[in-house]
Amino acid sequence: MGIGDDAVEVRAQGWRTLAALHGLIETALERELQSGHDLSVVEYTVLDALSRQDGWHMRMQQLARAAALSSSATTRLVNRLQDRGLLTRILCQDDRRGIYTELTAEGWDLLSRARPAHDAVLVRALAEAEAIPELAPLVEALHRLPAASPSPAG
Repeated sequence: MGIGDDAVEVRAQGWRTLAALHGLIETALERELQSGHDLSVVEYTVLDALSRQDGWHMRMQQLARAAALSSSATTRLVNRLQDRGLLTRILCQDDRRGIYTELTAEGWDLLSRARPAHDAVLVRALAEAEAIPELAPLVEALHRLPAASPSPAG
């Protein structure tokens, strides 16, 4: 194995470690959010992303990026959440082709009830991961990250 091959293997191992940590956290979150609030992780992610916007709405393209989904998957998800009364769509006044997505009162209520459970599960999952030797360095690195500042809507 050459130096280039070693570098590729190090990156691949790092990616596998990150995927393992993500899987551990997502499984714990999915279980809690589904059983306690009838929400999937991606549904929670969308509600949370909408709640963090100035004006509390986002264009569909922004929402797709925030949820790491394709445009078509985002549309299907927004349709499901709208059918449940958790969000609504609003036509952009400046660009009639543009559509914003916004939380409804019911969406805000569900998110406010789900957020403490989400946060508690995240803390527990990270503590569990920290006890796994392969995952501990990554969890420690996460703890050292500076708090993210809100990104401008765009």
